[in-house]
Amino acid sequence: QVKLVESGGGLVQAGGSLRLSCAASVGTFNRYTMGWFRQAPGKERDFVAISGCRGNTFYADSVKGRFTISRDNAENTVALQMNSLKPEDTAVYYCAADRRYFGSGPNEYDYWGQGTQVTVSS
Repeated sequence: QVKLVESGGGLVQAGGSLRLSCAASVGTFNRYTMGWFRQAPGKERDFVAISGCRGNTFYADSVKGRFTISRDNAENTVALQMNSLKPEDTAVYYCAADRRYFGSGPNEYDYWGQGTQVTVSS
């Protein structure tokens, strides 16, 4: 069983930055693809960024150039650095883990954190 715990959400003005972190309780963290997804009220859960077990990364077009995903396999953590935040980035952000795929679909992920709220004011 994998447990994921996110932290680092909060309220920030447009143009500001936040750093989210996800701590994973798993013995083979380096074998998991780690992803960040987000869900705004009344909307579906959307892909944000993923980090593969080989260090490869992939981003949604809406965050490319503004967000950076990084992982620390020694600490079992994955972070999402969010810069130049916009009001449309407001959502609950979720950390997810999967051993099978390097994918952007939420249905491909077996394990999820509880989410952390990010609110960007205009």
